Amino acid sequence: MGLRGLMYRLYERRLELALSPQAIPRHVGVMCDGNRRWARSAGLTDVSSGHQAGADKIFELLEWCQDAGVEVVTLWLLSSDNLTSRPATELEQLLRIIEETVRELVAQDWHVKPVGALDLLPADTARVLKDAAEVTAGRPGLLVNVAVGYGGRREIADAVRSLLQDHATRGTTIEELAEILDVEHIAEHLYTAGQPDPDLVIRTSGEQRLGGFLLWQSAHSEFYFCDAYWPAFRRVDFLRALRSYGARHRRFGA
Repeated sequence: MGLRGLMYRLYERRLELALSPQAIPRHVGVMCDGNRRWARSAGLTDVSSGHQAGADKIFELLEWCQDAGVEVVTLWLLSSDNLTSRPATELEQLLRIIEETVRELVAQDWHVKPVGALDLLPADTARVLKDAAEVTAGRPGLLVNVAVGYGGRREIADAVRSLLQDHATRGTTIEELAEILDVEHIAEHLYTAGQPDPDLVIRTSGEQRLGGFLLWQSAHSEFYFCDAYWPAFRRVDFLRALRSYGARHRRFGA
């Protein structure tokens, strides 16, 4: 290890020691942004190389989260808008990378839950995600939400649709439902129902907007925007995000 590497490790260790175990977020959402820009900045003409590098980074992040004591991680890998806005060839390659990534998450014993509108995905991709959820359902430890074909507005619409269908089967009239409906009723039908809302949302690549990520759940989240492209996201960047989170006074909307 050279001098630069040594200094980096010392700084990383300093960040670790500064973290309070009582100020670790239970749920971290990550917008894995910048794969294509990373590939182009590296002089790569095939942007799928960036998507693959981004997929590889996921496994590092999960180890960092597990070591820190995080309980839930939500990874936004593909939005519902991406399904129509990306070139067909790139989308096909990206979906194959996501499928292989999910299979590897299963092989490495992570607890995987798909988060998104699976009916919008190709049948093969949807099957891989559903199988992963079934196989890993009883696994302990860190829960990994894989957001594929995900959009915040679509999630809320799906939650309301599910709520209406649920009450219709019980014979509840619209008037009766209107009398009792509150935010918890909708929350019970979100893709992440039963999970804690994200305490911390990280977005890489320098973009400072949510783009619809966990639109309902992030109402009281803290946000951390990092300039690094997702494939270049380092452990020190993750620790800085945790340090920033731990230093904040959470007001929960107040």
